[in-house]
Amino acid sequence: MKAYLDNAATTPVAPEVVDVMSNFLKSEFGNPSSTHSFGRKVKTQIETARRSIAKHLNCEPGEIYFTSGGTEADNLAMHIAVRDMECKRIITSKIEHSAIVKTAEKLEEEGKVSVHWVALNADGSIDLNDIRNTLSDGVKTYVTLMHGNNEIANLLPLQQVAEMCAEFGAVFHSDTVQTMGHYRFNLKETPIHFINAAAHKYHGPKGVGFIFIRKNVPGFADITGGGQERGMRGGTENTGGIMGMAKAMDLAFNEVEEHQEYVSGLKQHMIAELKKRIPGISFNGQSASTESLYTVLSTTFPPTKNNDMFLFLLDLEGIAASGGSACSSGATKGSHVLDGIGALREGQPAVRFSFSRYTTKEEIDYAVEKATEIFEAGKI
Repeated sequence: MKAYLDNAATTPVAPEVVDVMSNFLKSEFGNPSSTHSFGRKVKTQIETARRSIAKHLNCEPGEIYFTSGGTEADNLAMHIAVRDMECKRIITSKIEHSAIVKTAEKLEEEGKVSVHWVALNADGSIDLNDIRNTLSDGVKTYVTLMHGNNEIANLLPLQQVAEMCAEFGAVFHSDTVQTMGHYRFNLKETPIHFINAAAHKYHGPKGVGFIFIRKNVPGFADITGGGQERGMRGGTENTGGIMGMAKAMDLAFNEVEEHQEYVSGLKQHMIAELKKRIPGISFNGQSASTESLYTVLSTTFPPTKNNDMFLFLLDLEGIAASGGSACSSGATKGSHVLDGIGALREGQPAVRFSFSRYTTKEEIDYAVEKATEIFEAGKI
């Protein structure tokens, strides 16, 4: 048997998405920038996809820009805020995605901004009072905090932070890559400047995503030449990917509450079974809470001689899990997120299990059984 429990890294592409993309690619090959009928037809379909995505988020189609994924969008939003909106300071945290952390550090090294690393509570949640106190000095600030943490499952109170930023005139971005397709958004009611998504996190294709940029936000492209995406992102659009992304979003949002209930049940079942089978196992951040991101569970096993080999041994049993984020190519070093909340412990394997609507109870039970066997074999 095999068990795929690394859905925070990427999700299986939905069969309906494959069908949409295959049919499109077989029949539609025109360049959407071309003015002849072949190009115009594809352009029309891209705009239909844009309208569909905007409808799900309750925003204007003109506020959606297609990208290659979340990392590009994170970079674009930060560059617009600093370069075009003249923000002099960035407020973010040490447990953000590396696309945020590394880009903020680079801009600070270049002398373009200062970075305030927001204080974290013991469970990794953001200290909202620290944000408020920092913003109160009136410095033009860009606040970027992820909606759902990809490693420890903490959820940001998005509406509360958005309203706080609006109160102080701060520019606000939230990386919603892990929550898009899993929670509903109402962008007309949430005073936020940027959010972003990657299709492969909700059963769409890899290499395509989007960024929401609030109307009237001044900004210029990072990738120039071509003038696509209304001048915001040069380069021929990933037409088949965009079709698949729109279909994946339809599938996700059409039954989002049912998916939440099903996957949350799987997660709580795994927590209960791990507690029963492995005394002393702990859960990082807020990931064991029913109020956390329901697709992610971060665990730390008790000390074992199999610590360094734990993930490899799971893999040999056909179980896909992670030691943290999979967005750094070939990364094997300890998680910067777990390190940021003091959850990296010598001799204790940290394993992230993550779930989707295609995950089964049988996979959960198999993973718990094999993880228990590996732990017992190396128990100190």
